[in-house]
Parts: sequence; structure tokens; C-alpha cells
Amino acid sequence: MGQAKPERRALGRGLSALMADVELASGSSPDTAAPRRADAAISVDKIEPNPDQPRRDFPEIALDELATSIREKGVIQPLILRTHPTKSGRYEIVAGERRWRAAQRARLHQVPAIVRDFDDTEVLEVAIIENIQRADLNAVEEAAGYRQLMERFGHTQEKLAEALGKSRSHIANLLRLLTLPEEVLDLLRSGELSAGHARALVTAEDPVALARLVLKKGLSVRETEDLVRSRAAPKPINSNGAPPKDADTRAIEKDITAALGLKVTIDHSPETGAGRMTLRYKDLDQLDEICRRLSATVGAGEV
Repeated sequence: MGQAKPERRALGRGLSALMADVELASGSSPDTAAPRRADAAISVDKIEPNPDQPRRDFPEIALDELATSIREKGVIQPLILRTHPTKSGRYEIVAGERRWRAAQRARLHQVPAIVRDFDDTEVLEVAIIENIQRADLNAVEEAAGYRQLMERFGHTQEKLAEALGKSRSHIANLLRLLTLPEEVLDLLRSGELSAGHARALVTAEDPVALARLVLKKGLSVRETEDLVRSRAAPKPINSNGAPPKDADTRAIEKDITAALGLKVTIDHSPETGAGRMTLRYKDLDQLDEICRRLSATVGAGEV
């Protein structure tokens, strides 16, 4: 099987420590956040973007607006950089690519920066964290960021909630959205459906058909919830004589499925309180990943 803790070096610095660098250097709210003291002023032509940056879309209008602000006030929040891993005398962006691009448009020669000794894994982790902090993030993008942090770095929902200042239920609800069909997620990305509408559709038997009906009738979130309940067909008694699963059990199945990326089923007995949870893997790679996560959890003292 695979190595027990392949990503532990990145976690050695601690999620909260990484957050401390990202939080005030994120540039998400420059008018209200106190400026972070920069380590140095770095020439913009010595800086290169991170090729693994999760964010690929930098809208032109937003960059122009930020460039105008930078011309008037300068770069208020410093970039986070590391020395370039292969090019002497150059730097790579860890967080703040949007400010760097806008500073070039504003014809600045230097930008304030905090230089940190991050390894490749930590660079990716910080980039994902910064991406999650964006004010314009839609629910699908935010959920995907949480899932990346959990799958790639072994963070739990509880640790993410604590470090990012979110409630665990907020993270769990967003992860549950990722179980929806792609057509529904596209409607959520485009803003045609709200996160509240999408949450209501998670437990629906046919979320695509109901999503189309919601749009056609212009239903509110509460009306969508009522629609899902009204369309829920009564489930027949299972072949083993057990009663059908209730909505809470199905929701928990979806939560764990979203968090692990594996098909999960729960068989619970309300009478005894006992039950069984089954994880299904499709190949040896997924089985190896399960073993890696369990080993990392035991090693971190979380069980």
C-alpha cells in the first residue's frame, strides 16, 4: 500500500500559520483590512506567476479597476512570494497574482512583498486557501477548494472550519453540493440557481428535472424545498424487510461521499441505534488512498 503520510511536510507549518500569511495579504478587502508590513519591495519584472495557480480567470474589467486603485493608493496589501525554485535572482508568486497583474497595468516598477520559504506543496496549499478567500467565489468553486484541501492535504472539515473562520455546517453543506449532476452545478456556477436552491435539490430523486422546473416557475428556495418534498416518492420496503432510509441518513451518506470522494452507504437501525457504513472503491488506487488517509489520521492522533 502507499506511504502513510506523503503530505505531512506541508502540514508541519500548520494550516493556521499558512492562513496568517494569506489572510491579510489576500487583498480581498483592501479598504478595511490593516496593511501587512512588507519584507521588501521587489521589481515586477523579477516576479513570475505560479504555474499551478488554481485560479485561471482574471476578468479584464476587474483588473482595470484594481489598476486604477493602485495608481491612486499603491499596492496596499503585499504579495506573498518565494525565491524561484530554479531561476536565480527571481521570485514566484504564492499569493497575489491579481495585484501583480494590476500593478503592471498601473506601470509600477516595484511591489511590496512578503518572502517566505515555501516548498511546492505549501505553495499549492496557500494558493488554494487564497482562492477560497475570494469575495466573488461561487458556491461550486468554494466547495471545490475545500475538497482539494481535504483530499490533497488531509485536512478535516473541523480543521478547515476553525482555520478559515467558517462553521462546519457551512463547509459540509457546500461539499454536499458537489454530489449534484453537472447540469445543476453549471446553473449554480452561472448564478441561475442560488446555493439555497441547490441545497434543496441535493436530496431530490431527479435534481436536473426539478432544477429546470424551478427556473421555469421562478420558485423561491422555500418553494423549492416544498417541491422536493412533494416529489419524493414513497420508498418500498427493502428486500431484507428493513424500512426505507430517512432523509437525514441519505444526507449523511451524501456528506461523507462528498468528503471522501468514495461511494458511501449507511444501514442504520433506529431501534437499536447500531448500523453499518460501507465504503466502495472502484480500483486499487482508491483502496490505497483509503489506507493512506486512515494511517495519516491515526498518526495525527485523531481517532
